[in-house]
Amino acid sequence: MSTKRVSEAVEAAQTTRLNKMYIDGKWMDSLSNKTRDVLNPATGECIGTVAEGGAEEVEMAIRAARRAFDEGGWPEQHARERAELLYRIAALLEENAEQFAVLDTLNNGKPLRESRYDAEDAANQFRYFAGLVTKPKGQTYDVPDDIQAMVVREPIGVVSQIIPWNYPLVMAAQKIAPALAAGCTIVIKPAEQTPLSLIRLFELLDEAGLPAGVANLVLGAGETVGAVMARHPLVDKVAFTGGTSTGIAIMKAAADTVKKVGLELGGKSPNIVFADADFETAVDYALFGIFSNQGQVCSAGSRLLLEKTIYNRFVAELVERAQQITVGPGMDESTEMGPLISEEQMNRVLRYIEIGKEEGASLLCGGYRLTDGGLERGFFIAPTIFTDTKPYMRIVQEEIFGPVLVIQTFETEEEAIRLANGTKYGLAGAVFTSDGAKAQRVIRKLRAGITWINTYHPTFNEAPWGGYKQSGIGRELGTYGFEEYLETKQININLNVQPSGWFQKK
Repeated sequence: MSTKRVSEAVEAAQTTRLNKMYIDGKWMDSLSNKTRDVLNPATGECIGTVAEGGAEEVEMAIRAARRAFDEGGWPEQHARERAELLYRIAALLEENAEQFAVLDTLNNGKPLRESRYDAEDAANQFRYFAGLVTKPKGQTYDVPDDIQAMVVREPIGVVSQIIPWNYPLVMAAQKIAPALAAGCTIVIKPAEQTPLSLIRLFELLDEAGLPAGVANLVLGAGETVGAVMARHPLVDKVAFTGGTSTGIAIMKAAADTVKKVGLELGGKSPNIVFADADFETAVDYALFGIFSNQGQVCSAGSRLLLEKTIYNRFVAELVERAQQITVGPGMDESTEMGPLISEEQMNRVLRYIEIGKEEGASLLCGGYRLTDGGLERGFFIAPTIFTDTKPYMRIVQEEIFGPVLVIQTFETEEEAIRLANGTKYGLAGAVFTSDGAKAQRVIRKLRAGITWINTYHPTFNEAPWGGYKQSGIGRELGTYGFEEYLETKQININLNVQPSGWFQKK
């Protein structure tokens, strides 16, 4: 991508209406006139000011979504028409892909090459779920009576969707697209730190012709806006991606009205490398597994489990390669790892690094804030690797959500499995080995929802995404993700219409 085209995308991004909420088909400011500054984490500078909503705006949005579902005809719209609308959104995303990439990089900090992939992926998600809209979703059953029994799938209703800051556009797309495809109406909230690409996406939803009230965008803090979205009695389902502690709070809030919940939560995922693995491939993916998106990935390979016989060689190469990673602003095309999302998150990660030292782990590289070379105003941390860790250490057990890798060692297959499953999380995991049978044995015993053999991190819209244990409930993406937005209704048709005779006429 030429410098000129990037500059054009920056200019276009800065001239769009990136400061308002979208409720019942209209753009609006906060009723309280409150606003929030949005920062570029690479510089700490303000790149925009957006409306800050509260409980009143959430109430308006939920009631608009309820009307659109109950009275507006959206669930009854022909499947082909819903599919055509999603295809239009996908095409608009593709047309504006570079602008979305620039927005996410400016707002989130991730390298531009990652944001470009995210923009492409978001368009493909709308296209994928558009293709599912018209596919068969019912069943019929032969039952032992003069009855024709069948099952139909119907949209759940009004859905609250709460989006994290690490993948602002992609995580929004993978919630919005299946919900609209299913015929649901939505109220969605981005993370306070990263609202810009979702606001821009709503401009495209409006341009594509989405009916008023079907999709509503509310901006604001989780403890106010998000809390109301989770507990409101007119909401039928809550879909949330974020930390486990927040997910637990959402479950509790949703319980009073027995809402359905979909939770994609935290992880502390193991990356197991056996001595017979392809060495260069395993090193490469160990780096990619933890340092992509600055380690701010729920499925990050934050625990590296090494067979002892390759420990010395592997660690030496890993540390050398980690120290070669180019850290800098995401808008710099040469950057391989950007800043953390905020000063708060940077300080949280730095505190975990200190905890690791206090617990007795050995720091092999990194472990400090980067301030040289013009990075002093941003929230940068050097790629960090710990070894000599113990299973009970907090840096081994807790999700750090930053560029921090902890190394554990094992001698047997059984020990590797025990260590891998030794946290409360179960989102992802990987096995590197040239022995296909061993790979299958180990991967089948990992208590995790997303697993890889001889790779790390590939994600596909066609395959389900979600975790075991405290890493979540339900699945996103694929047909599984589509079904999360559908109810199952049984219909029984009497083929022999006459009185049952159960109660005798006297």
